[in-house]
Parts: sequence; C-alpha cells; structure tokens
Amino acid sequence: MTSINEQPIPAARPVIGEDEIEAAVRVLRSGRVVQGPEVAAFEEGFSRLVDDRHCVAINSGTSALHLLLLALGIGPGDEVIVPSFSFAASANAVRLVGADVVFADIEPGSFGLDPAAVEAAITPRTAAIMPVHLYGHPAAMDKLMPIADKHKLAVVEDACQAHAAALNGTPVGAFGAGGTFSFYPTKNMHSLEGGMVTTADAELARTLRLLRNQGMEQRYANEIVGANMRMTDVSAAVGRVQLGKVEAWTEQRRANAAYLDAHITAPAVTTPPVAEGARHVYHQYTVRISGDRDAAMAKLTEAGIGNAVYYPTPIHRLKPYWEPDQKAGRTWDLPETERAAAEVVSLPVHPSLTEGDLQRIAAAVNSLGENL
Repeated sequence: MTSINEQPIPAARPVIGEDEIEAAVRVLRSGRVVQGPEVAAFEEGFSRLVDDRHCVAINSGTSALHLLLLALGIGPGDEVIVPSFSFAASANAVRLVGADVVFADIEPGSFGLDPAAVEAAITPRTAAIMPVHLYGHPAAMDKLMPIADKHKLAVVEDACQAHAAALNGTPVGAFGAGGTFSFYPTKNMHSLEGGMVTTADAELARTLRLLRNQGMEQRYANEIVGANMRMTDVSAAVGRVQLGKVEAWTEQRRANAAYLDAHITAPAVTTPPVAEGARHVYHQYTVRISGDRDAAMAKLTEAGIGNAVYYPTPIHRLKPYWEPDQKAGRTWDLPETERAAAEVVSLPVHPSLTEGDLQRIAAAVNSLGENL
C-alpha cells in the first residue's frame, strides 16, 4: 500500500517545461503559426537523427503512416504485412488507403515482426512490410530488409515509439523506403501532437509535402489530390526544444531500465531482453508476468506504481478486423502475439524518475513473489 507520504509514480509523464512554453508563445506572437519556418527548422533538425534523410512534418504519427502509404502508391488490391501486436494505427493506415492487412507473428524478445513469419505471409499481392519498433526496441531489420529486397517489397517503418533507437549503428527510420514517427505527448519526445516521415528518396519526400498540403507546393496550383495534414509552427517549435533534449532523456531512460534490469528479481517477472546490436530507447519498460497478471497489476497499483498493458487486445481481434475476417472465414495463427497480449505489463521508465522512484518500483515488483 502507498505510504501517506509517497505519491503514486505515473506510468508516463509528458514533459512541458518553461522552454517549451516560451517557444510556443514566441511563435504565437510572431503570427506565423502554420507551415512556416519552425516546421522547416524542425524537419532539418530531426534529419540528424535519421542519417540525414529527408524529413516531412505531419500532424500526427497516424497521418504520417497514412500519407507514406499513399505516396508509395499502395492501395486497393495490395497487401501489407503488419504485426497484430501493436497499436491499431499501424493497421488502420493500411485500411485507410484501401489495401488489405495481412498479420504476421512476432518475435518473443523484441516484440517485432518475426522474419520467418513475414516470409511465410508473402503472396503475389504483397506490396509492403510494416515493421513496428515496439516499445522503443528496433525490429529485426537486418533480417527483414533482405526479405523485402528479395521480393521487391517496400518497407514502411513504424518508428512511432522509437526515436533514436538503432540496430547495428543504423537508426530506425533509415532502413526502408520510409519511416514514421509520432510526437504524441507521452512519446520519448513530443510536439504536443505531430508526426514525421523520413525517406532517402527526394521525389517521395516531395510527394509527401504535396499530400500534406492539399496537393499544392505553390498556393492554388494543386498538382495532385491531397489533404490538410500539416504540422503547426507551434507544434514544431515545441518539437525543436524537445529535440535538443531527447538524447539526454534517452540515456536517462536507458539508465533507468538498466537499474530495473539489475534489481527486479521476482521469479514470476521477466525483464525485457535486448537483441545483439540493438539500441533500445525504452518508450516502455515492458515485462512479462507469468500467473495472474490482473492480480499483479492490482498489487502494483496499490503500491503506487503506475502500470499499463500495451496492448491487451491484438489488432486482429479488434472489431473492425475480427468481424470481416470471421465473415470471410479467415483466421490468423499468431501464438506469440496471443501470448504477449496475455503477459505484458509496462512499468515506469520515463526520465523524470528519481532513484527513490526506481527503488520503489523494483521493491513493489519483487514483492509480487512467486505465486501470483
């Protein structure tokens, strides 16, 4: 039970400091609040995180996925291979362009797409693979990229939880045809709300800029059918401030995770493994709990330790996907996905944690004991 003098430790804590407030106010006072110099400067700055790829700022991570698929020409008749163990936005973006979602199973360690499952899911209609760098751990890009190259498939990276993660020295968002990032307030860095698409292809980047702005580069000279998915300069200004802090925050997250790795000893709890060559940035510190997960979470909550399940229902079991598959007689064999959804719990790892917070988290987890 939480002591009267102990405040609950939140599972996540958005950072909005005086620097972010001042940046937002500065832009508001300037009168240039949409698609102005702050957006361009944010794009340029973010490019340094992704091996100097072209960066196109969008109004959300979901919009970034949606526009990237559109820009790649993926649509009706195409299939995109997606993990079911992810936030629904990953699959929703595929549906929004009219393509079909094909679910593949995950690796138990990284929670990313299993390359063997991906290869088995490829059909003549497959147009793209969408690896999700879940919780901040890079997917197995060293194995997925050769599969994509062999079958001439686009790779669309969902890096919305993985700012500054890397595999063998290559940052996520710099592997495939394009990568996407989210700047939602609880992400490792944020812009209040927003997203980014990264690509090495200058022509693809130009198409993305057209798509986000009603198909226009010059005002009223519409070249293609587009939408309004622009990022505001207020968001970009906040993002620029956060961009200057994200490396220090990342190292703090990694240090917090290392502390928890070393101090969590409960037999019923498995701490998150890290693949060789991977730089895990710990958007979430996600453990597996064997036994009664609900009881374990209730005990943690009683002890004042924030916790959450991301994601309790795999996408293929959500109504918009489950019901059409049932009508079509289609089933998915995803044992690792089902197991992860039944076992995972995310614990606080954010950079605002103190040493005392970390001690409390480890002690509360260890108090769960063997029999849950």
